[in-house]
Amino acid sequence: MTKAHPIGVVIVVVALLAAARAQSTVGDGYADLSDARLYYRDTGGSGTPVVFLHAATGNSLVWEHQLPAFTSAGYRVVTYDRRGFGRSALEPSGAQPGTDAGDLLGLLNHLGLDRVHLVGTAAGGGVALDFALSFPDRLRSLVVANALGGVQDPDYLEMGQRLRPQQFGALPPDIRELGPSYRASNPEGVRRWLDLHHLSWPGGSPPRAQPTRNRITFALLETLKVPTLLLTGDADLYTPPSVLRLFTARIRGAESIVVAESGHSAYWEQPEIFNRAVIEFLRKH
Repeated sequence: MTKAHPIGVVIVVVALLAAARAQSTVGDGYADLSDARLYYRDTGGSGTPVVFLHAATGNSLVWEHQLPAFTSAGYRVVTYDRRGFGRSALEPSGAQPGTDAGDLLGLLNHLGLDRVHLVGTAAGGGVALDFALSFPDRLRSLVVANALGGVQDPDYLEMGQRLRPQQFGALPPDIRELGPSYRASNPEGVRRWLDLHHLSWPGGSPPRAQPTRNRITFALLETLKVPTLLLTGDADLYTPPSVLRLFTARIRGAESIVVAESGHSAYWEQPEIFNRAVIEFLRKH
């Protein structure tokens, strides 16, 4: 019979208590913008704010592995449902479409937040880059994980077609966005990820993509001056390590990390590695 190590038990208990504390202190509300109503969750407090941007398969709830880690590290955590996702209403009929970057600016103003750390994953990473290019003075640092980045260079788009042929989009979302190691080893985690994903699209299908404020190109990314950390998974079918290197080479001073045994959702598949890397980066800025 294996005897539980008392130190291990203490670590687990502390982690569970931290998670419970983090969840119990989260407030929520709505930011009423001119053409959208954004649902957000906010731990509040005096810590430096970190805003998280979810993927196209996500919503404000998917950061449950980040909430206790970042609040325990002293940060104020803000997550929200991007326009059309989760509990955020679509713009009224006939209204002009907004931009995700503009929505984020409106949310920061609503919450009275001046400069924040911004963390975006997958499609949320593209929003984060667009925001950084548009409003760099509102950022302390930028973290972009597992993101195609919205880059419009023709050779980059052509490469994407080679990586993800037409049939790719017909695959189930967990096959596309969770790595094989995670799916093999953590069926409960896959079920939880899918449960949260099913809350992301109230209409049953993904909302229309909002236009960006910038036509993002690698040349434009060279103008970024915000401290930037780039991450991807070694089994990411969207942004494999070779693609991450393209971004690292063009964003001046960018740091990069490849997370082992992870697909397109490193924040979910390897949260301890993700959280440690991001918190260490934020502390430098």
